[in-house]
Amino acid sequence: MMGQIQPALNIADLMAIPDDGNKYELIEGQIYASAAPSLTHQITLGNLMVGLGTYVTNNPIGIVVPGPGVIFDDFDSVIPDMVFFTNERRAEIASGDRLNGAPDLVVEIISPGAENERRDRVLKRRVYGRFGVKEYWLVDLVNRSVEVCRLGEEGLELAATFVGEDEMTSSVLPGFRMKLTDLFQL
Repeated sequence: MMGQIQPALNIADLMAIPDDGNKYELIEGQIYASAAPSLTHQITLGNLMVGLGTYVTNNPIGIVVPGPGVIFDDFDSVIPDMVFFTNERRAEIASGDRLNGAPDLVVEIISPGAENERRDRVLKRRVYGRFGVKEYWLVDLVNRSVEVCRLGEEGLELAATFVGEDEMTSSVLPGFRMKLTDLFQL
């Protein structure tokens, strides 16, 4: 007996899910649910918001947004922890309540669990690369590190890993610097 092939789900299927307190994402036609993030996750996100918010205030080249819905196509819609897009890209991708297209920078804070880690490190990285996200940060709470992937010929490729006392930098945020000790200050 052969297994049945599941049809790919689409944005209409995603939008039909009743609000049950979880967040749902559509990745390559498959729906994934996530529970509310941990306190450590949210404190780290707040620290990053302060660092990036200060940068954008002093360098008004774009906008930083925590937790927006991003629609790439009919089979890929995600809710990254944070995104940055330039003022020039804003008119292209920001319409209504969601982004429709690739932000310049996407940040995911990896939640505990093998499935969550696989989703961020493999599935989302592949989608973000396919749709042209220029830079992708994977914030690892367990290892207190940040992996920076940059768009290359093969998609998003690991460009740098910041740990310990390092200062993060970014190719899409000229002059941005943030100490990891400030990011992971709990």
